Amino acid sequence: MGKITRRALLSGAAQAAAAGTLLGHAPARATARAVAPAAAGTPACDLDRYVIWDAHGHLYSADTPPAEQMASLLRAADRMHIERVVVFMGYPWVYDPEPDEVRRQNDQVLEAIESSDGRALGFVYLNPKHTQESLDELDRCVRDGPMVGIKLWVSIRCHDPCLDPIAVRAAELNAPILQHTWSKITGNLPGESMAEDVAALAARNPATTFIAAHAGGDWETGIRAIRGTPNVTAEICGGDPTAGIVEMAVRELGAQRVIYGSDFRGRSFASQLAKVVGADIPEESKRLILAGNLQRMLAR
Repeated sequence: MGKITRRALLSGAAQAAAAGTLLGHAPARATARAVAPAAAGTPACDLDRYVIWDAHGHLYSADTPPAEQMASLLRAADRMHIERVVVFMGYPWVYDPEPDEVRRQNDQVLEAIESSDGRALGFVYLNPKHTQESLDELDRCVRDGPMVGIKLWVSIRCHDPCLDPIAVRAAELNAPILQHTWSKITGNLPGESMAEDVAALAARNPATTFIAAHAGGDWETGIRAIRGTPNVTAEICGGDPTAGIVEMAVRELGAQRVIYGSDFRGRSFASQLAKVVGADIPEESKRLILAGNLQRMLAR
C-alpha cells in the first residue's frame, strides 16, 4: 500500500460531508468503502439513518499487532453503523512518557490506521513537557504524515505556557487538539487537566481548535467551564451513559460545539451512542454531534 497523506485522506470525503453540514443538510455518507453491518449484534435502534464518526479511541494490547486490533475494532464499529473512528495512543500507557516512547506509540497508531482502508483517522500523541520534541513529532505525523489532530493526556496540566508553541503550530496545520479533561472528587493526577485548564489555554490561543475530552468528567461543571471559549468543543465520551449530558451541552454550548466519542475499548460504542441517540434534542443536532461537527472540524 502506498503512503497515505493527510491531504489525500481528508480532501475528498470529509470536505464534501462538511459542506453539506454547513449548508444545513445532513452530511452525505463518505467512507472509503461501503459499511455492511454484521447480522449478529445489529442494534435494535435504527442507527443506519445517521452518519457516525467516533472521535475518541485507543489501541489496547501489547500482545496483538496494531493491524489486528484495528480489524477487531472495525468489526465492532460495523455492527453499530460507525463509519470512521479516531484513534490515538499506543501501549503501554505511561503518564509522563519520554520522547522516544511517544514516538514508538505513534508508530503503533500509524500502523493501525494504515491497515484501516481509510476508516481510521490518527491523532498524534504528545507530551508537552518536551516542547521541541513535540513540535518535531507533530510535523512528522501531521504535516508530513496522515494524522489529522493532536492528543494530550496527563503529563502536565494544559494551562501551562509550555503548550502555547504546540497550540500555535496546531493552528498552522489546522489540527484540532483533543485534551483529556477530568475533575475527580478523589483528587486528580498531578498533571491531569480539568476543563477550566483547556479554557485558559484556548483563551490564549483563539486561532486553535480544542476538544475537551469527556466534557470534563464532572460534565455539569466542565460544560460551564468552557462555555465562554468558543474555540473549545465538548466531547462526551467515557463515563456512564447518564441522561442529560447531551441536552445540557447543547443548551449551554450549542449543537455545533458537541462531539460524539466512545473512548473505545474502555467503553462500549453502544453505551456512548445512547447518550446522543436517546437525547431529547432535535434530529439535526444529533446528526451534527454524531459526525457533522467532527467532519467540519477536520475538513478545515
